[in-house]
Amino acid sequence: MLFGPESSGKTTLAKKLSEYYQGTWVPEFAREYLQQKWDAEQKICEPQDILPIAIGQMKLENAAVKSEKKVVFCDTDLLETKVYSEAYYDGWCDDEVAKAALENTYDLYLLTYIDTPWQADDLRDRPDQREEMFAYFKHSLIKHGRPYLLVKGSLEDRMQLITNHLNSLLN
Repeated sequence: MLFGPESSGKTTLAKKLSEYYQGTWVPEFAREYLQQKWDAEQKICEPQDILPIAIGQMKLENAAVKSEKKVVFCDTDLLETKVYSEAYYDGWCDDEVAKAALENTYDLYLLTYIDTPWQADDLRDRPDQREEMFAYFKHSLIKHGRPYLLVKGSLEDRMQLITNHLNSLLN
């Protein structure tokens, strides 16, 4: 499970890891959902979008788990949705999403550090708050007792760190 703030390399790593391990990559449902919303209405995420995003993400994850691949790499999860909701909406998160985020866990969270260049797009909006957002994500993992590996450096460094760690877990 890739976990961290915007533009910290989650998608790139999730794709590379799924290729390396011949596993399944689960994309971030919110990205497609919110891009469609932006393209149609030039609106960003609103509180009423949180529940549909969570439902869409879980559908993608559930389908991936049913695949024949032994390893699944999720580009995001409900805890990430909860973190973003709380960060953007003054501590608020839909009750159902918050509950599901705490019940739904993964074997390992790969916490992506903010040492990758920030890349602007229609949906990213906090280039000056990267440290604050990273701290929020890290605190959430610690607060909820989630096992995590801090991932830093170049793509090659990140892949080496992750594959060494995962290989020891998978063997």
